[in-house]
Amino acid sequence: MKALFPLKLYKEAIADDGDAEGATTGKPPSRPYGLSLRSNFSWNLVGNVVYAGCQWGILVVLAKLTNPEMVGRFALGLAITTPIIMLSWLHLRSIQATDIRGEYAFAQYLGLRLTTTALALLIVVGVVLLGPYTWETAIVILAVGLAKGFESISDVYYGLMQRYERMDRIAKSRMIKGPLSLLVLGLLVFLTGDVFWGVIGLATTWCLLLFTYDVRNATVTQREFCPAPRGGLFTIEIMRPDFNISNLLRMTWLALPLGIGGALISLQSSIPNLFIESYWGEGKLGIFAALAYISMAGTTIVAAMGQSAIPRLANYYFNNEIKKYKYLLILLLGIGFFLALGGILFAVFVGRPFLSLFYQPEYSDHNRVFVCVMVAGGMSYIASFLNNAITVTRNFKVYIPLMLTVIATTTVASIWLIPRFALIGAALSLALGSFTQIIVSAIILHAVMKKHLQKVIG
Repeated sequence: MKALFPLKLYKEAIADDGDAEGATTGKPPSRPYGLSLRSNFSWNLVGNVVYAGCQWGILVVLAKLTNPEMVGRFALGLAITTPIIMLSWLHLRSIQATDIRGEYAFAQYLGLRLTTTALALLIVVGVVLLGPYTWETAIVILAVGLAKGFESISDVYYGLMQRYERMDRIAKSRMIKGPLSLLVLGLLVFLTGDVFWGVIGLATTWCLLLFTYDVRNATVTQREFCPAPRGGLFTIEIMRPDFNISNLLRMTWLALPLGIGGALISLQSSIPNLFIESYWGEGKLGIFAALAYISMAGTTIVAAMGQSAIPRLANYYFNNEIKKYKYLLILLLGIGFFLALGGILFAVFVGRPFLSLFYQPEYSDHNRVFVCVMVAGGMSYIASFLNNAITVTRNFKVYIPLMLTVIATTTVASIWLIPRFALIGAALSLALGSFTQIIVSAIILHAVMKKHLQKVIG
């Protein structure tokens, strides 16, 4: 019966505290535990819940104050810009968090992130100029891209704090960012009736928080764990971006497979949106996006667990503590399963009144779509934990064939299902893609672990 309560087992597995090691050499400590895994998970969960709730609140505000077309315009901006921005991220945060040996300095990560973000924004501008978009849609896409750019830079500072397991500081940043973003966007949409000005307010808020909060917290974290060797003088050079071409190319080559994989993951969720907009218009896209975002409640918990567990899983893996690695992974997968089941039951029994209350009556007419969306979301929870387990092994090249397979499945399903079954077809396309990701990820992880064990024994 104990196995039926994965959350309890998870708490038991993460009960051990890891004290921060104050390094005096400027090198990362061998066990850089700033907080216990339980504390990090708790902080990260609260931060993610608040932030995701406010992001969902943005869709609620748009649904209440505007029409499905404007919601669809905002969703289209996310569908176009997110894969591009995700590619530019190169998943540096995960690479930072698993950089146990201190292979690269933070200044190098920052330099690469600033470079790739600038390139990504130029690509967004090019897509808008070449695409068949109206002026109203084009400026919303550009505004969303700008906001995502500031978010991208904050993420690399989050990576530094995650590396030293100070998820509390990341959580506090998101707990400020979420409500403030919702307040600013809601106020501007209410005053102007236009989603564009709301997104401009979003971008402005994220920019201010980046420079007034995230940079300062990352600097404090770096000082705590890697104090400067000369009389405690923490020089600005440590936090100044390093644009050395040789370093940038080496890091890009290391991170590119994982970055492409991350972009493809984002593209996988965007593909049905693009097909909906093409076949059924921005109004239908707005309805589908509003329904799909509710599954983010589970994604929030999954992300909190995964981000908190990645540094610990990496230490288990590279210290050859394979039993602990497998135990923690199994607990994570069990929690993912129960979250998926809970989301599906919620949609079946409470979905219709919930949609009518928080959106508009026209949204509640699509409750069957909502159920299918929650099935797809539940599968993505399990796939996400498997991806985390692969990431900590630093076998980044496997992500490209993995996600190309998932993309192919989602695209073929979208081509076949969306013209015939509209929004239900879109939800089924996502579900088929996530199911494929689970199967292929499990196969890859099994092969990686088998190879690692052979190397350890040999």
